[in-house]
Parts: sequence; structure tokens; C-alpha cells
Amino acid sequence: MCGICGFVGGDAADPRAALAAMNARLARRGPDGEGIYEDPAAGVGLAHRRLSIIDLAGGGQPMATAGGDLVAAYNGEVYNHVPLRRELEAKGHRFVTDHSDTEVLLHGWREWGEDLPTRLNGMWAFALYDKPRGVVFCSRDRFGKKPFFYAARPGFFAFASELSALVAHPALADASVSRQALRKYFAYGFLPAPNALYEGTRKLPGGENLLVDVRDASVSRRRFWSFCLAPDEGLVSGGGEEAMAGRVLELLDAAVARRLMSDVPLGVFLSGGVDSSAVTALAARHAPDVAAFSIGFDDPAFDESAKAREAAACCRVAHHVTTLTLADALRLMPEIVGRLDEPMGDVSLIPTALLCRETRRHVTVALGGDGADELFAGYDPFKALRAAEAYSRVAPKPLHKALTLLAARLPVGHGYMATPFKINRFLRGLSHPARLWNPVWLGPLDPDGIAALFREPVDPEELYSEAVEVFDACPSRDMVDKTMEFYTRLYLQDDILVKTDRAGMMHSLEVRAPFLDIELVDYVRRIPHRFKFRRGTTKYILKKALEPLLPKSVIYRRKQGFGVPVGRWLADGALAMGAPSLLEAGLDAAFCQARLREHRQGTADHRLFLWNLWVLRHASLAGV
Repeated sequence: MCGICGFVGGDAADPRAALAAMNARLARRGPDGEGIYEDPAAGVGLAHRRLSIIDLAGGGQPMATAGGDLVAAYNGEVYNHVPLRRELEAKGHRFVTDHSDTEVLLHGWREWGEDLPTRLNGMWAFALYDKPRGVVFCSRDRFGKKPFFYAARPGFFAFASELSALVAHPALADASVSRQALRKYFAYGFLPAPNALYEGTRKLPGGENLLVDVRDASVSRRRFWSFCLAPDEGLVSGGGEEAMAGRVLELLDAAVARRLMSDVPLGVFLSGGVDSSAVTALAARHAPDVAAFSIGFDDPAFDESAKAREAAACCRVAHHVTTLTLADALRLMPEIVGRLDEPMGDVSLIPTALLCRETRRHVTVALGGDGADELFAGYDPFKALRAAEAYSRVAPKPLHKALTLLAARLPVGHGYMATPFKINRFLRGLSHPARLWNPVWLGPLDPDGIAALFREPVDPEELYSEAVEVFDACPSRDMVDKTMEFYTRLYLQDDILVKTDRAGMMHSLEVRAPFLDIELVDYVRRIPHRFKFRRGTTKYILKKALEPLLPKSVIYRRKQGFGVPVGRWLADGALAMGAPSLLEAGLDAAFCQARLREHRQGTADHRLFLWNLWVLRHASLAGV
């Protein structure tokens, strides 16, 4: 796991100094080494910060081929690099390193060109300079596990693993905050790709490539992969539920085994839930000395450590548990959020960052359970869909409005996913067409709230354009399928994986996601959704697959989120809002004050909006 940056063209007075300044911002991503490559005649610069995982002696970057015609700066891991190397060697390619996956990219580009990413199983963001062709080829993995920010304007292109590194280039030093990006942030609680915080900056969506012409820095984008559900009844007739469950376990086992590839100590995150328990049990099969890591809190409502201990005992793994007080978390929150160079409103960032900190004391790589909830329909909204469809068909608008007003008067509860909170969210979403249910259920503010905050009219279709695009593109008419695509294509990429990447990189920890192995994904997306969400049971086929591996007490326990009680802290003043930041210029201060007052008085639950506002006020845009 590393950090990369670079540029093509531009008029920096000292290009090497500009490159060094960008690279310095990535130090936490790669504390083990750094490198810079320049081709002054072509105006190309690449830089790299290294967290050494594979081929510790020979994997330094930017890496060039023997003749210097190809150079790569790469962040990530290609788990099938060994068979790819064998294939390339059989075709006559000669390798210099012992087992570097970076060198596989260089020879792979020479052999397959722009089709290279389709052959990779892993996570990556890379830039590869082909000097003879005069192009820089950039790619981001299918799900966007590794970040890639860029800016393109006539005669200039720049990229970086983090936004703060990108705007460290002198050409971008005066970039202003995008008002559209802020609206998207309060609509979703994260910034969906390709949106980025500053005007003129973008995020390359997962599954896309960029080709930059060195002569004029012109850019062309091409999508090489999109997640798409393709239910296949042949899987059902070809062996039914038992065969599908067996194949899921077989593919997950292979995915975990691939992700145990490492030349440094490796561990597993273990919350005690079904996803992390499955990864832990399978990892222990292949690496009996693997250790599991968990954190607990002194508040039973937010503590999962007892479940984690039970799962660890079942998996027979060494288990490290760190118990923190919620006061510890409260004290560390400004430091954690202050390391974000782009705001994100997922409160589980806090315990995730603390878990990464404690895990990094022992290992450099950890496996986690990201992706299972999205691929197997594991979230609470799946349970609300049929009720929502029935309600939307029969409830007249006057009744809906009356029920919404009545629900708003329910007593406020600050527990994890309290019932009044869920009821209000449910009704809020149903005030809109079905294509907007998921983003409105999820987001900090609804369109009316955003219009009031920004003091300007809002078009809901434009506000949620990314969600609308996913909804319309899904070939299925069923809301379960459309909801799985929303969570997999948007929420997973731009919230869950961003959170994990930032939390891990704050502590120079690489986190791997076996559930996002492309071979597993390609099978799971073909399983009809009735085997994923069945009669109120989420992740049904995954749970059936795991019955030979884990006790039912672990598999079928109630799902619990990974959070801290920010709603209560905001209500009792333990979490001070702080002074408005420069980012809030143009926002309605009275709206913010009214929401805080209602929350503190207990007349409304505005935890999501207030937390997102708190993050906006405390995130350091410089990323330092």
C-alpha cells in the first residue's frame, strides 16, 4: 500500500520541487521509502511513497523497465501477479525483480496495452508512462478500493492518491471549494465519484482508465468494468441452494487465501459479525498463526468485544482486544477527522481508525469484511423495501403528510438505530419517488433541507444524479436489485472503501477485502436476489454457505453497526460543534443553529446533519 502522484505539462517554475511537495503530503501512506522520476523534455513527473509489503528488497518505485521506456507509479496489490508473471515469461518477457507485482504491470502493459486492467485481480491505482508512445496510462480498480484524484485543463494534467497532495501542485494552489460538491456531501454524507471537493478536481471512478497524451496533456476516459447484477436461473437449476452455497464458500476461501500474500506480518479484523468471522475462520485455515484484532468500548450499547471473543474462540486464533472508553474516542475524534483532506460523514470512521491504530501496533496488513453487506443484501433498508412499496401504493398524500408530522413528535432516542430514528427516515424517503428512496434514507439532509441550508432551489434529480443513474441503469425492475446496485456502485465505493482506506492509511496499515475478489463477485452477482434476502433474512445464501464453517450463534446473530454515540454527545454538549469554517460561507447559519437547538432540546433527531457539519468544521483541508 502506497501513495502516488505526478503530472504532465504545466508551467511550474521548479517541476521537481512541485513533485516533491505533492509527494511529501503522502508520507503516511508510505513511510518506508520514496522515489521520484522525471522526464523534463516531455514534462512528465511521477512520484511514489512506499509501504513495503511485497518484494521488500526489489519493489522500489517509480519502477522502470531495463531500457527505461516504461515507468510505473503504483498503489495497491495484484493478487494474481504470480500466474500473470508466468504467463508473461512464457511469452518471452524477462523479469528483473524476484516477485514484484509492480513489474508485472510494466510487462503486462507491453503485452496487453489498455486491456491490462481486465486481467488483474486486486486493488490498484496506478500511472504508467510509456515514453515511446508519449502517453501516461492511469487506472483505478473495479470497485475503487484505491483512491485516484486528478485535475485536467488545457496543457496540464495532475493526479494523486489524496486531494491534499493534488492541490499541493502550484497550478492548483488557488483551487476554490465546489458548491456543487458541498450539496452532494450533505445529500449523501459522502462525495460520490467523479465529484471532488475543489473546483476543477475529480475522482476517477472505479473501473475506469485514463489515457493522457504527453504532447498536449489531453485526456480520454474509458470504462473497462461496471458492476451489474445478472441473475442466472441456471445456477438454481444446476444444483440449487446447496450448490450455490458451496460455491460461495469455495470462492471466498480462495479469495482469502490470495489475500494472505505478504512479506510482512498480517492479521484480520474481527468484530464478531458474520462477515469478519468468516474471513477470520478461513484465514486461520491457511495461516494458523494469523492473529485477529478487535476493539471494544466501555458502553455495552456500542461494545461488540464479547461477540468477537466468541468468534475468535471458534476460529482458534490469537486474539488482541483493546478496550477503549467512549471518552477516549471523544478525545481522539478531532485528531482523526482532522486528518481527512476531504470530508466524509460516516461516523464509523472513528472506531475504524482506532481499530487500525491498534492493529498497526502488531501487523502491517489486515483483512476485513468490506463488501459482504452490499453483495449479499445485508443492510436494514432491504427489510423496509416491501413495506415501502406497499405503503407508496396505498397511502394518499394527505395521510402520508399527517403520519410524517406525527412521527416527528416521537420521543428522540440516541441509541444505535433507535426506532423513532428509523421511522422518521422511512417516512422521509417515501416523500419522494422510488428512485430517490435510498439516497434520501441514507443522507444527512433531504432536498428541502439542502434548499434551506444553501438558500437556493434544489432539483432532486440533479442532486441525486448518481443514484438516479444507477437506478435507471439497473436492468431489473425489482427494488431489491436496484438497492443492491445502489449500495454496491455508490455507497461501497465512495463511503465504505474511502473510510477503510483513510483509516488504514492514517496509521500506514494496508487493509484487504476478500469479499471483493473479482472471481467471487462475478459469481455472486449472478445469484438471484431471493437467495440473498429471503423472508426477512439478510445475506441468506452467505449464511447458508458458512454453516459448515461457523456455529449458528455466530452466523445468525443480530447485526450491529460499528459506531459511537454522536447523537447523544451532540445533544448533551460533550461534542462541541466548534466555530463555523470557511467552507460554510454562503450556508444559512440560522438553519444550522436551529437544527442544533432542536437536537439539544430533544424535539428532533438531527444527528446525521450535525455530525456531517461537525466533520466539515474539523476536517483539515491541508490533510496534515
